[in-house]
Amino acid sequence: MRRLTAETRLHPAELILPLFVREGASEPHPIASMPGVAQHSLDSLKRAAVEAAEAGVGGVMLFGVPQVRDAVGSAATDPDGILNVATRAVVDEVGDALVVQTDLCLDEFTDHGHCGVLDADGHVDNDATLLRYRDMAIAQAEAGSQLLGLSGMMDGQVAAVRDALDAAGRSDVVILAYAAKYASGFYGPFREAVDSQLSGDRRAYQQDPANRREGLREARLDLDEGADILMVKPALSYLDVLSDVAAISDVPVWAYQVSGEYAMVEAAAANGWIDRDRVIEETLIGARRAGADAVLTYWATEVAGWLR
Repeated sequence: MRRLTAETRLHPAELILPLFVREGASEPHPIASMPGVAQHSLDSLKRAAVEAAEAGVGGVMLFGVPQVRDAVGSAATDPDGILNVATRAVVDEVGDALVVQTDLCLDEFTDHGHCGVLDADGHVDNDATLLRYRDMAIAQAEAGSQLLGLSGMMDGQVAAVRDALDAAGRSDVVILAYAAKYASGFYGPFREAVDSQLSGDRRAYQQDPANRREGLREARLDLDEGADILMVKPALSYLDVLSDVAAISDVPVWAYQVSGEYAMVEAAAANGWIDRDRVIEETLIGARRAGADAVLTYWATEVAGWLR
């Protein structure tokens, strides 16, 4: 009877697997704060992508971890940079079976760890960063990315990237706007995952966790600029914002179940304090119930296997 009357269901195609690829790695490097997740080599990345495709996962989101960083994140636009090389490899492997997506942000590639270019005073220069994002968009599109995840939270980033793609004749590439991305404490393990060089925080450009209406305002701005999909991040602590955005959006709305959410569940389960599988499913159902059409989650392949 519960199965017959359930209002919200999960499907493998609604799950997206984030994957990290480390330049120069010959084997996967486990991420201590995220048990079961690793920085991949190119070979292990392809194997993980194949496994996700075979499980019916809807897409993979790729993050690059370069060996060399600089102030402007040059490796992000280098055709031979790790993220662009990995994108070509994954597209060749599974590009017809799922949506190959790439993170479009400078934080993994800068030696200061911020999501943008810094000015002479050490502050993020929004407009200078948009120029880098335009170049990144073209580089990632040429590498074969089918969807660009604009996660930097710069003002005007969607319009800038849309203009660059259109000018290059790449209107086929989808823009995922991280519309409501909050300055959250739940990102901690992710910093290890990408070997972040950040000192300080990103509160100057990510949103205040206290502000609900601001999230909706940011979502409307991204819709006006031409976003194809909107993102709310993190998921668990912002289900109200997720619901608000889903109520006004005429494009799909996604949520990101971030590293800290993953780590907490895994840690509690390892101590025997919770029923791991049940809690994983419940958190995903919660995001879907609040209005997410799809969820980025590090459990994507595993959960897809359960569902199939």
